[in-house]
Amino acid sequence: MKFSANLGFLWTDRSLPDAIRAAGEAGFDAVECHFPYDEDPAAVRTALGETGLPMLGLNTVRGDLYAGDFGLSALPGREVEAKAAIDQALSYAAQIGCRNVHVMAGRAEGDAARETYRSNLIYAAGKAADQDLGVLIEPINTRDVAGYHLSMVEDGAALINDLGFSNLRLMLDCYHTQIMQGDLLRRIEVHLGLIGHLQIAAVPDRGEPNQGEVAYSWLIPAVNALGYTGFWGAEYKPRASTNDGLGWLRAYRD
Repeated sequence: MKFSANLGFLWTDRSLPDAIRAAGEAGFDAVECHFPYDEDPAAVRTALGETGLPMLGLNTVRGDLYAGDFGLSALPGREVEAKAAIDQALSYAAQIGCRNVHVMAGRAEGDAARETYRSNLIYAAGKAADQDLGVLIEPINTRDVAGYHLSMVEDGAALINDLGFSNLRLMLDCYHTQIMQGDLLRRIEVHLGLIGHLQIAAVPDRGEPNQGEVAYSWLIPAVNALGYTGFWGAEYKPRASTNDGLGWLRAYRD
């Protein structure tokens, strides 16, 4: 079992390079992050080299947080901003050796939003392919992010199949999917060939993945038995300090 520390939520009291080092010391196999753009990419790359941990993914920026933005790529009329965010993410990913960029759709509904998102994903996947990078799209639950454009796994899978880019894949977060749809094992099994990354957190509190609705101690081995060989991204909000909540990881290691 391979686990990745999501440094958007874990060790947030430290700089990104120091959070990477903390993840290595804790026994994680990889790291991922949200919005690293204020960090010196050279320092991030140095920390990755020191620890030997791969950086699996980072996000495009959300946009104007004061206006409620949660991504830009499905917002009609803001294509210039969306493409600039994609360019920024791909550039930063290339500088630090990150494998994937998550293109955030944003809060938008309707046909115009759908076409805008498709167009921006075509742009992102094409540019990423030129740099040997992957693009991820993630269904996000509308309880936490009302109006988010992509919230159902099947819609994401259909979009990936329709666009036909080999480097465009699904990031399936078990927390979001359990809230919106449930039936996690079957849903993962059906879409396994399109999944580029899986993430975990407790439901409903989004804390450490050791309690709540989802029995990860059963689900993770069951999914791996289906042939999943990727990482499990620990994208949860610690109930106390990050280090105090790592008993779940030690249990898997033991």
